[in-house]
Amino acid sequence: MGAQADRGRAPRSSSDMLTVSWLLICLLMETGVAQVDDDFIGLGELPETFPSDPPEPLPVFLMEPEEAYIVKNKPVNLYCKATPATQIYFKCNSEWVHQKDHTVEERVDETSGLVVREASIEITRQQVEELFGPEDFWCQCVAWSSAGTTKSRKAHVRIAYLRKTFDQEPLGKEVSLEQEVLLQCRPPEGIPAAEVEWLKNEDVIDPADDRNFYITIDHNLIIKQARLSDTANYTCVAKNIVAKRRSTTATVIVYVNGGWSTWTEWSVCNSRCGRGYQKRTRSCTNPAPLNGGSICDGQGIQKLACNPLCPVDGLWTEWSKWSTCGTECTHWRRRECGAPAPKNGGKDCEGMVLQSKNCTDGLCMQMAPSTDDVALYVGIVIAVIMCLVISVAVALFIYRKNHRDFDSDIIDTSALNGGFQPVSIKTARKADLLTAPPDLTSAAAMYRGPVYALHDVADKIPMTNSPLLDPLPNLKIKVYNSSGLVTPQDDLGGEFSSKLSPKLPHCLLDNSDSTMGRRTQTQTLLRTRDPSCTALGSFSSQGGHLIVPNSGVSLLIPAGAIPQGRVYEMYVTVQRKDNMRPLVDDGQTVLGPVVSCGPPGALLTRPVIITMHHCAVCDGQQDWLIQLKNHSQQNQWEDVVVVGEENFTTPCYIQMDDEACHILTETLGTYCLVGQSLSASTTKRLKLAIFGPVTCPAMEYHIRVYCLDDTQDSLKEVLQMEKQMGGKLLDEPKTLNFKDSTHNLRLSIHDVPHTLWKSKLLAKYQELSFQHVWSGSQRNHHCCFTLERFSASTVDLACKICVRQVEGEGQIFQLDTTLSEDSQSIDTSLLDPASNITTLVGPNAFRIPVSIRQKLCGSLDAPQTRGNDWRMLAHKLNLDRYLNYFATKSSPTGVILDLWEAQHFPDGNLSRLAQVLEEMGRHDSLVPLFPWKQLSGYLDGLC
Repeated sequence: MGAQADRGRAPRSSSDMLTVSWLLICLLMETGVAQVDDDFIGLGELPETFPSDPPEPLPVFLMEPEEAYIVKNKPVNLYCKATPATQIYFKCNSEWVHQKDHTVEERVDETSGLVVREASIEITRQQVEELFGPEDFWCQCVAWSSAGTTKSRKAHVRIAYLRKTFDQEPLGKEVSLEQEVLLQCRPPEGIPAAEVEWLKNEDVIDPADDRNFYITIDHNLIIKQARLSDTANYTCVAKNIVAKRRSTTATVIVYVNGGWSTWTEWSVCNSRCGRGYQKRTRSCTNPAPLNGGSICDGQGIQKLACNPLCPVDGLWTEWSKWSTCGTECTHWRRRECGAPAPKNGGKDCEGMVLQSKNCTDGLCMQMAPSTDDVALYVGIVIAVIMCLVISVAVALFIYRKNHRDFDSDIIDTSALNGGFQPVSIKTARKADLLTAPPDLTSAAAMYRGPVYALHDVADKIPMTNSPLLDPLPNLKIKVYNSSGLVTPQDDLGGEFSSKLSPKLPHCLLDNSDSTMGRRTQTQTLLRTRDPSCTALGSFSSQGGHLIVPNSGVSLLIPAGAIPQGRVYEMYVTVQRKDNMRPLVDDGQTVLGPVVSCGPPGALLTRPVIITMHHCAVCDGQQDWLIQLKNHSQQNQWEDVVVVGEENFTTPCYIQMDDEACHILTETLGTYCLVGQSLSASTTKRLKLAIFGPVTCPAMEYHIRVYCLDDTQDSLKEVLQMEKQMGGKLLDEPKTLNFKDSTHNLRLSIHDVPHTLWKSKLLAKYQELSFQHVWSGSQRNHHCCFTLERFSASTVDLACKICVRQVEGEGQIFQLDTTLSEDSQSIDTSLLDPASNITTLVGPNAFRIPVSIRQKLCGSLDAPQTRGNDWRMLAHKLNLDRYLNYFATKSSPTGVILDLWEAQHFPDGNLSRLAQVLEEMGRHDSLVPLFPWKQLSGYLDGLC
């Protein structure tokens, strides 16, 4: 150290001086000759300054020794650093550490030029254990310079340990739903003090992630409101630098007490005549008892005496007297069914009311008709013929009067061409309606209704609310094409209804008055609905599936939803009329089709699942407030539930997927999904489709651009309508994300070959107002671009159409079409007429066989302490947003599997389902879902 401190001296003399100095310091400390502070250790005998040196400041510690713990037999090192310092040493427990036990380093600070010295010592377990006294082992660093001495803080060195036994361990509990739970834990004694954390099913609990948990300052765990998902195993873990200790596991079970459902309607009297009874029932399923909860108090069945009137069968009265003998040699007599008359549903009389016989015993001779009689008969025939001729003439006149607008010139055809120009349609059954393009040159004089104000009249076209934006299916004109198809508004007649109505045995049908009324209502509905958007079928307790093809709409009737012994004639239909869509407020939008299912009021014993497509972009759930609305019998739309705000009183549950939603309900009716925008970044999907005529005999060519909600049924409806109008797709439909930014939708056409075509659009672009597009109150909107070719020989057209939201996203269509009948159009498989209605009945409607489903329910319905029951199944299938809904059902697993069937129809991945079952903690060999015999054995192992 002396060599490092004074590099200009000879090594030998420097070493000798250091040794002498150290001996002198020790001697002074031992004898106490110098009457100075012991921290200076004899330095008071030396001069305060050296004549050749500048004055030095007191030493300052750059690093002080830290508290340390000895783990097992591993020694610890203490460090200190000071500047400026001529000497630096440790003393422990008021005794100086010998020089040979120090490691000292020296350097000169380049910035200040002062000497920096570092010292370190090693402390062993033996040194600490040898100390006797109430104070812990401690060490302190002392540095001095010519100005004096400075001492560091004391650093204690302790032997670390952690005892094995907890002072208090948590105890298992059974608590009711939403009750507060306290789990106590006092960790074992240790140095340093142990840190405590809690495990839930071996996962660390972080109160920052789940605010329902709270860990107190004395290490207790509080569950603020017990949830079903909080049923788990809880462990208290204590750890420090020495060891880690685990408490015994405490099992917390959250139970649900049973509650009664509402009473069913009173049944019909079990006796048709005389004394009988009628009953009503309720079930302990609101909620169902779970995890050992108490069952409902009271009776599940109520009976009421009834005494219906007995039916009285009708009986004949006595025959009347024979009438006088007539000109035809016969006489008559009659009787009445009135002795008594039938009442209270009694049978009518059987037999003839009138009776006749010959009154001359065969002796009567009929004379040939006279000439006067022949003339009378001829006159009667001629009068009848004249009446028929007059009736036919009157009927024809009335018919022509009612249809003269269709057979004569159409003066105002704004309903057909968007309100741009009149056109004459003489031969309505042969003319192509697409040859009636809008004439934008006269648009300003022919617009009706409020005009959308634009900033630059020279660059924009005013768009109206009514003629341009009216969906084409609302036209009040029957349009025929060469195939003989008519618009969807045509009455289907009784033939369609008769084909759909299954012929069932009378004994299986519920022949009550309410059922007959619902059946009549169903048949009336079908006669007024387009068969392409309606599905109908008869179902028993085995359940089934109704699918409206290519619309994203279906109705799944699980097995057991229909009471045993009953058969329901059920239907699901898409309401395509705009007046059936709910009116929305500012910021709200209709997110999907209006779907009706029935029969309304039918008794169901478990939820059915209505599936429909929606157009909401749900990347961030905070952007949407999604509501389910129901159309009541008072013709009003009522709120049913807000997604994410379900509770025990909510009548249904909604599972939102990326493109579809699944509604679990026990009430059949008319439903629609409505969204409330919560921010300017809220987004809905639009589907853009471009159509043109198949043939174009005229010089003008009309391109129609449709802006639809991105649901299958919206596109299907437009494809059907365009097919009847003789249109074809010019490019594949594309999706556009439309934000709630209040900016309009802008449409423009580009790259038109000006040597062959010219655009009749006066402005640079067209716009659809934001409110029309966002609200969704009308099913579809469209704009039309009119191009005129210079020569009839031009049959090719190539251009681009751009559709974008102002200051938002956009799509570009590249059109390349040929104006000929044999040109290939885009595939429109949605229009397949062979699949009008799809009905799947019984077990064949489901992917999971009945026997496998029963074993799954029997295995997973019962709660498991490890948590690998129906709750984990819901978690693995991402169906655990609101577990309380499933908990209220008699078989939570069955409802979860029903929802899985609806989500993955028609090609559910059964192998993936088997993999989920394997991941639920049963460490058997992985068994694929096929074949069923192997899965059955696997499920037996689970049980």
